[in-house]
Amino acid sequence: MTSHNPAPRLDRDLLLRRVTAVLEHMNPTVIELGELFHAAGHELAIVGGPVRDALLGRTSHDLDFATSASPDETEALLRTWGDSHWDIGKEFGTIGAMRHGVNGSDDIVVEITTYRTDKYDPTSRKPLVAFGDTLDGDLSRRDFTVNAMAIRLPELTFADPFDGLNDLSHGLLRTPIRPEQSFDDDPLRMMRAARFAAQLGFTVEPDAFAAIAAMAGRISIVSAERVRDELTKLMLSAHPVTGLEVLVNTGLAHHVIPEVPGMKEASDEHNRHKDVYAHTMTVIQQAIDLETGPDGPVPAPDLVLRFAALMHDVGKPATRKFEPNGTVSFHHHELVGAKMTAKRLRALRFDKDTIKSVSRLVELHLRFHGYGEGAWTDSAVRRYVTDAGPHLERLHRLTRADCTTRNKNKARRLSRAYDDLEQRIVALREQEEIDAIRPDLNGEQIMDILGIAPGREVGLAYKYLLELRMDEGPLDEDTAKERLLQWWAQHN
Repeated sequence: MTSHNPAPRLDRDLLLRRVTAVLEHMNPTVIELGELFHAAGHELAIVGGPVRDALLGRTSHDLDFATSASPDETEALLRTWGDSHWDIGKEFGTIGAMRHGVNGSDDIVVEITTYRTDKYDPTSRKPLVAFGDTLDGDLSRRDFTVNAMAIRLPELTFADPFDGLNDLSHGLLRTPIRPEQSFDDDPLRMMRAARFAAQLGFTVEPDAFAAIAAMAGRISIVSAERVRDELTKLMLSAHPVTGLEVLVNTGLAHHVIPEVPGMKEASDEHNRHKDVYAHTMTVIQQAIDLETGPDGPVPAPDLVLRFAALMHDVGKPATRKFEPNGTVSFHHHELVGAKMTAKRLRALRFDKDTIKSVSRLVELHLRFHGYGEGAWTDSAVRRYVTDAGPHLERLHRLTRADCTTRNKNKARRLSRAYDDLEQRIVALREQEEIDAIRPDLNGEQIMDILGIAPGREVGLAYKYLLELRMDEGPLDEDTAKERLLQWWAQHN
């Protein structure tokens, strides 16, 4: 239940002063929107995340509103207020609109949702939507009290029927209604508990934590796409390890990404190897620390790097073997892990590029080991760069993050060895193009030299020249032609 990086307790008086400041500096256009709804006989309030973020001193670019107006009534009012409007999800009661800024100010984009309540049919993956008629009722259906605060418009009064301000000050995630009912109404809220713990560094309140543990299996009725989106937000947050620990410790991870708690199965009561799960959590944080600024090669937050750090050792439980000499081995766990990673990400409906990139990094994460024990040839360095492809910078960081040894001498040796490898790569780059290695002759040249038509033989010749380029570096055209003809004579 304890956060890995618990949020510092906030002073309630400070939060109240922030509420006042938010109200005093409310955009006149937003107040005008409130007056428009009020004149039409409807309630309107800013709700949820924007209010929470304002209290935390964070800027929120999205404005979410709740209203007593029906979707059709909202659409009609926004047509008179905004420069454009659109149907985000009318069946869910949400209409969006945009008004252009004036005198250089930013455009204002709003989303307005009719008061509602979501409930799941036990046999369905889709929520059932029922519209409500009060702000307090709408706030009661929110996931957590820190997201169940509102600012009524146009009168600018602060609404906090479930004491979310107090929970915000204590860094606590508590449900507005009984957690069992809240999670039964929308099981995805269990994932959101882990996600908000990761984003805010908050602690899940004990009753909510216990309810998640008891009801974890209910997440199975939620679509893989919605679970994926929450997991993605968790991994891109400020404290992903905190969120992952909520998933694992509640048992929710067994139903979402079972390979992660599965790493605990590789623990060894005799301490013949390190705790794989604890090691993985450390690797994730170290990989995050190696992400770069927006202009660097791996801008933070990087989903591919973070997921690769999470999954890099998931193949260990399946490959663990106790050797006769008392040691433990995990032969080829990187290959097994890459397949497991691809399978899990496909099940979570990730896109093909993300699946390919993450599983490739998992497959390559051990490639560096052995470099410090003997000098690699230039050919080996070329192959390392070629195999990493566009993920070389990520592989650099994953490999460095994977060093969690407490042996300072060993850590220094590994760091120096990788420094040396990176210097070798830089040196080769200065001599030749190694980031996109191609044969010294292209397909047309191969066909012209050998006098053959397109077909399998051209592919074999191309592959031979590519291997030659890897092994010996760039050759001039005459030498490449000579070597090709020698190969062709032997091949035939």
